Amino acid sequence: MFSSLFDAARNNPFKTPLNRAQCEGGSDNTQLVPTRTIQAAAANPGDSCEFGSLHYFALCGVGGILSCGTTHTFVVPLDLVKCRLQVDQKKYKNLFTGFKITVAEEGARGLAKGWAPTFFGYSAQGLFKFGLYEVFKVYYSNLLGEENTYLYRTSLFLAASASAEFFADIALAPFEAAKVKIQTSPGFASTFRQAAPKMYGEEGIAAFYKGLVPLWMRQIPYTMMKFACFERTVELLYKNVVPKPRADCSKGEQLVVTFAAGYIAGVFCAIVSHPADVVVSKLNQAKGSSALDVAKKLGFMGMWNGLMPRIIMIGTLTALQWFIYDGVKVALQIPRPPPMEMPESLKKKLEVTE
Repeated sequence: MFSSLFDAARNNPFKTPLNRAQCEGGSDNTQLVPTRTIQAAAANPGDSCEFGSLHYFALCGVGGILSCGTTHTFVVPLDLVKCRLQVDQKKYKNLFTGFKITVAEEGARGLAKGWAPTFFGYSAQGLFKFGLYEVFKVYYSNLLGEENTYLYRTSLFLAASASAEFFADIALAPFEAAKVKIQTSPGFASTFRQAAPKMYGEEGIAAFYKGLVPLWMRQIPYTMMKFACFERTVELLYKNVVPKPRADCSKGEQLVVTFAAGYIAGVFCAIVSHPADVVVSKLNQAKGSSALDVAKKLGFMGMWNGLMPRIIMIGTLTALQWFIYDGVKVALQIPRPPPMEMPESLKKKLEVTE
C-alpha cells in the first residue's frame, strides 16, 4: 500500500513546476525544464530564489499568510456588523446602527468578537490561496504552451485561482463556522476556545464543514474575480494609465499600481460573491438548516443584505492584500514577473497573416 502511495507522489502532475529549472549541457544551476513556459533560467541578481522553484512557492505562501491573516483580522469590527446585518436586519438596520447597538450592548471590546478564528482561518486560507495559485498558474501554463498561455491568459488566471481556492476553503471552513457562530449567536461563546468544543458537542464534525459548499460558492467566484481582474487590471494600467513602462517605475510606484488594481478587483469581488456570503452567515447561525433552505427563506432581495459595507470591506481588503503580498515579494526579494507580453513567435505569425 505504501509503495503505491510513494509511486503516486513521484508521478504527481505538479512535479514539473516544482522541479529546479536547468539548462541542457550545463550544471544543475543552469539547466531549463523544457516544459516550463513561465520561467526564468536562473535567479536574477538580487532575487532570493528562482521563479517556479519550491522555495519560490513556499515564500509566496508566506506572503499569502501575511496578506490574508492580517487584513481580515484588521476588519473584524466591520465584518462582525456586516454578519449581524445579514442575519438580523430588523434589529441592526444599517451599518451605523449596527456599530451603535453592538457598542451599547457589548462595549467596544464586543467589536473584536471572532478575531482569533478570523486570524488563524484566513492565515491558513492565504497560504493555500496565494501559494497554490502560483503553483497552478505555472502548471496550467506548461500544459497550454507559451503562445496559448498568452492568448488564453484570462482563462489561465481563472482556472488557477479556482483550483487554489478549492483547497483554501477546506482549510478555512472550520474557523469560518466558529467565527460566524461567535458573532451572530448571542450567549453561545465569546472566544474560539469556547466555541469549538461546544460546536463539536452539539453537531459533531459536521458543525465545522456544513458551510463548506456555500463557502465554495462564495469564495471560488470571489477568488476567480480577485485574481483574474487584478492581473488584467494591472496589465491595462501599465498599458493605458501609467505614463512610463513598468521597468522604469520604482518599487514604490509599482506598489501604488498594485493597490489601485487590487481595489478595482475588490469591488467586483464583493458584488459577485455577496449572495453566497449572506447564505454562509445565516447558515452557520441557523442550526439544522441547509443552504437551499436558507436561500429560499431569504429570497432574492434578502441575499443582498449588507452589500454596501461588504463592498467597502472587500474593496479595502483586496487592495491591502495585494499591496501586502506584493510588498512581501519586494521585501523577501521574490521574483516578480511583469504582466504577460506577446511571445515573439506569435508576433511573427500575426505578421505573416497580416
